[in-house]
Amino acid sequence: MSQYQAPLRDMRFNIEEVFDFTSHYASFSQGREASPDIVTAVLESAAEFAQEVLAPLDAVGDKIGCTWHDGEVTTPPGFKEAYAQYIANGWTTLAMPTELDGQGLPASLAGFCMEIMCSANHAWTMYPGLSMGGIQTIAAHADDDLKRRYLPNLIAGRWSATMCLTEAHCGSDLGLLRTRATPTADGSYRISGSKIFISSGEHDLTDNIVHIVLARLPDAPPGIKGISLFLVPKFMVDEKGQRGARNTVRCGSIEHKMGIHGNSTCVINFDEATGYLISPPHKGMSCMFTFINESRMGVAQQALAQIEVSHQTALRYAHDRVQFRGSVRSNPEAAADPIIVHPDIRRMLLTQRAFAEGGRALSYFLAMQTDRERYSDDAQVRETAEALLSLLTPVAKGFLSEVSVEATSYGVQVLGGHGYVREWGQEQHFRDARITSIYEGTSGIQGLDLLGRKILGSRGKALEPFLLLVGGFCQQHPDGPYTAQLQKLVQQWTALTGELGVKALQNPDEINAAAYDYLMFSGYTVMAWTWAQAALVADTALQNNPSEKDAAFYRNKLVTARFYFERLLPRTLALASSMRAGVATLPEFDPLD
Repeated sequence: MSQYQAPLRDMRFNIEEVFDFTSHYASFSQGREASPDIVTAVLESAAEFAQEVLAPLDAVGDKIGCTWHDGEVTTPPGFKEAYAQYIANGWTTLAMPTELDGQGLPASLAGFCMEIMCSANHAWTMYPGLSMGGIQTIAAHADDDLKRRYLPNLIAGRWSATMCLTEAHCGSDLGLLRTRATPTADGSYRISGSKIFISSGEHDLTDNIVHIVLARLPDAPPGIKGISLFLVPKFMVDEKGQRGARNTVRCGSIEHKMGIHGNSTCVINFDEATGYLISPPHKGMSCMFTFINESRMGVAQQALAQIEVSHQTALRYAHDRVQFRGSVRSNPEAAADPIIVHPDIRRMLLTQRAFAEGGRALSYFLAMQTDRERYSDDAQVRETAEALLSLLTPVAKGFLSEVSVEATSYGVQVLGGHGYVREWGQEQHFRDARITSIYEGTSGIQGLDLLGRKILGSRGKALEPFLLLVGGFCQQHPDGPYTAQLQKLVQQWTALTGELGVKALQNPDEINAAAYDYLMFSGYTVMAWTWAQAALVADTALQNNPSEKDAAFYRNKLVTARFYFERLLPRTLALASSMRAGVATLPEFDPLD
């Protein structure tokens, strides 16, 4: 039962008041058409489509799921019609360049719309969402001929894209993959192998599916340094970009999953399938990270979306459900009060809200950096944006996916027994959220990427752009509501980083032992920065005599900020203690008989 409403007021708060996207868009050519009126109109249109078309299909997709027959997949009822409407309304072209028949609007604006649609229907949104990563990968790395033949139909949404990485025996260790690519006389390759867990790998929404595939050339060195990247279409494409004969690519089966039933998760078999090299030989992983990083940000958005929709359902229920008497009676004549009067219910609701609104602010900040990296004419601006994205992408993906599981679990808990049954949709949100901390790299892998590869691997330099940003905020607003706490927290973060670096020199396993806790500590710290900004803006706005409706919004911001700093942020103390305990507390288990 979905009554999802796009959180347009909070979205505008971040777009207009916290991050000033109006000035941001005016600073580069791709953003100058994104006037405040255009932004408002686009967001309202996305909300209408999400609320009226996608949200009613969410439970349908979960209940009926995808069906597989003889290598073909049928999506749930209504999915195909919704996709056709999505294409007809031009959503796929929103942030594409005008020279590629796009609308020339910024990537960030398209991202805001995807958040709305993902909250309405996570599984459905994955189909067009994955295509965005495929488009970026082809545009960044393929030769001009492949771009000419494939990009127009992908951008128009007539075709879709997937990422084919892992195999049954290797999981996240892609250095073990065995799919092979044999060169032919005409310059193409014959791709043979089997890929698993391929989201949107087969479906009936588009006329063609373009697989972006990792495989090994005959002379490939072992391990991760021997992987190349290929484009393998479901249907062959001629020189004019027209679809031709079927390639030897088949969907062997679909997975029966815990959640996201409306999205097909496939085994894809390549049997001497024709493919085309995208990356330089043996340099596939570096090129694939264009797709992987795009997808990791998409997963962070999915996690945020599940928190939002679960919170909305829980909040409505808490206002309507009557149980027990509160210490302050809402209606002295009634036998019981709405459960929202009980502090423990408010604890769970405020936890959800703090993560949803803090996560949205982080997501929008990263969307701004994506714009700067892609569109800015200033090399220094692009370099700084790239550095911030590199550091904060694993934080956003890993932290938001972990707290999404917590928050959607609270969504079930607020409803009690009604949350555990399907009628209210809360158990679906919990199940759908669970995948976000697994795919595109588990939370442990995000922690290793953050702590080991980026921060310690750079001797701490990777942290510097963000520390400068936070330091500048604290210097500019020394009397801000939470500036002092933020400064102290950042000092603890840098001190812990130094401690872990010293321990890692003595035993490299200390990095793995601390990685998850470090990821979560970093997430709470980064979110403290977003909440410090939100509190400052809300506090300032309240001093300017806003309307009563706006005043209530700003007061709620300050209530939630206080809850975050006083009830959630102290979790960093336990995380620091766990990290300092080190690898010595993680001995191998004795073998079992």
